[in-house]
Amino acid sequence: MTLTETTVPTTREAGKRAPRRRRRPWSVRRIATFVLLVVMTLLWVYPFIWLVSASLKQSSEIFGSGLTLIPETFRWENYVRAWTEAGFAQYFLNTVIITVGAIVIVVVRSALAGYVLGRYSFPGKKILIGIFLVTFFLPEGYTIIPITQLTDQLGLLNTHAGVILGLGAGGHIAATLLYAGFFRGLPKELEESAKLDGAGAFRTFFQVMLPLSWPITATVVILTFLAAWNAYLLPLVFTLSNPDLQTLAIGMTSFVDDYGQDWSGMAAGAVISLVPVVIVFVILQKKFVDSIAGAVKQ
Repeated sequence: MTLTETTVPTTREAGKRAPRRRRRPWSVRRIATFVLLVVMTLLWVYPFIWLVSASLKQSSEIFGSGLTLIPETFRWENYVRAWTEAGFAQYFLNTVIITVGAIVIVVVRSALAGYVLGRYSFPGKKILIGIFLVTFFLPEGYTIIPITQLTDQLGLLNTHAGVILGLGAGGHIAATLLYAGFFRGLPKELEESAKLDGAGAFRTFFQVMLPLSWPITATVVILTFLAAWNAYLLPLVFTLSNPDLQTLAIGMTSFVDDYGQDWSGMAAGAVISLVPVVIVFVILQKKFVDSIAGAVKQ
């Protein structure tokens, strides 16, 4: 038997000899924390469960059944009524078109602006960032009038393009600063290598820098998606003369008339509008968490 055979154990033997990690015993503090988290989760999730339950009940049963979540009869026709009679099919299509257009504009514009702020130094840069931060706190209601007048002068009121520009061309300061912070932390060697390969500024940005910012892009997509999907005031003002262009948020008012409210139909419409939000977040949640973790580390 050689020296190597006697002194170096095989991988299987080393795995067998490795001590197993013992689980920590459940202390009183750990149990209390677990119970508290479960209670908080139930309180957070319960409104959504109640909404799904209400969408499958009669309007009279919603408030007469108390805290009971299981309907007496599952009324799937509430979703059919919301999709067809209330016009949610058209509202859904309008919302998808407007949201996708706004996301494309915000991502491209914020990434370009963030790249300049993060990688270049120029006179007045700090003043410009200060102006960005000031405009970040302006409420939407204060800017709706000039935006509407400008859109009207461009002849884009009561059009999808007008709503897309209104939502996408606003001051998305948070997205710009997210990109700026990310690009600031990238090594300069990336740009130098691209320059040696003959790439210009735009080619370097779109083929090298932007693909690396996928975690930040996922975050911006989620935030923009939520803002555009749930937008109410601007789409309402921009489509007053053309109800066929209204979005899901505005379409919820179709369940309210002079004789009362269709609560079960409204709940079904709300569930329909929430499903895409959940799907988008599930798809992009990992990148979203990675970007937040990266921001904390920086």
